[in-house]
Amino acid sequence: MKIIIVENELYLAQSIASKLNENGFETEIFSSIKEAMQSNGDVYLLSTNLPGQNTSPLIKKFKDKIIILMVSYINNDTVGEPLKLGAKDYIVKPFMIEELMRKIEHYQEYQDLKKQTLLYKEYMENLLQEIETDFDIEKLSSPIVIQTNYQRLIDKIVFEYANIHKKRLTFLPLGNKEWKEKLEKNTPRSLIYATEIHLLKKADREYLLEKLKQHDFILCTTSELETEFETITLNTDSKLYDQNEILTIDDYVKFIVNSFQYKFPDTELSKKLGISRKSLWEKRKKYGLFKKK
Repeated sequence: MKIIIVENELYLAQSIASKLNENGFETEIFSSIKEAMQSNGDVYLLSTNLPGQNTSPLIKKFKDKIIILMVSYINNDTVGEPLKLGAKDYIVKPFMIEELMRKIEHYQEYQDLKKQTLLYKEYMENLLQEIETDFDIEKLSSPIVIQTNYQRLIDKIVFEYANIHKKRLTFLPLGNKEWKEKLEKNTPRSLIYATEIHLLKKADREYLLEKLKQHDFILCTTSELETEFETITLNTDSKLYDQNEILTIDDYVKFIVNSFQYKFPDTELSKKLGISRKSLWEKRKKYGLFKKK
């Protein structure tokens, strides 16, 4: 991690740099905003006591980095306005290097978590992008039980629902042995997304349904389930193949036709399926899988 120190008091800047270097950090010192604007660091320790210099351009340029203000006193000019512009925190001079390092480590962990969350979000969006649904997410409200023939369809709907309504998700796969402990620890503000209820024994199923009365949740089930909760059914003919799922011959043919009918001409598609073009046409008619013009 590289730390940029912007401080016109050279002795103080060198002292801070020396202690940070001893703790494994790379540092670079600048005495002016103009020079620091050309730098490239992970963390910026920015003095607000730079005579005749405006710190705003630097804060605006590097607001996605970790900017910690080093202030001699606290007021709107030294702390309030810089925080509004994008600085993350401040520390009052003189300070202990341990206090500064705690702040740096805290915000570094926060930045890493943001990046990790973004990575997972992008991965999930990519994983689910091929799943087609015309369900109006705005009509969905929780708590609710959703019966489906394809869990990944509900995965997509739930993630979109949580994103639209700014809800924090707690994923509760009931095939996990620790699902009860996870349920107990769930906070009221979090939306539970529970799956795999078909794996539970009757007693555990009854326990789950009773506990869910205390929470906001979406329960996805691939089999019929009788509960006192509002229940809707969402099915799809556009199931994607799952390597853990055994498809019927009919489902496999529908899957192949749905997935590849726009990529291959019927002659090649029927050949890959090991059937005649006439048979492919008959299956299209049977399943209603005609190409959209």
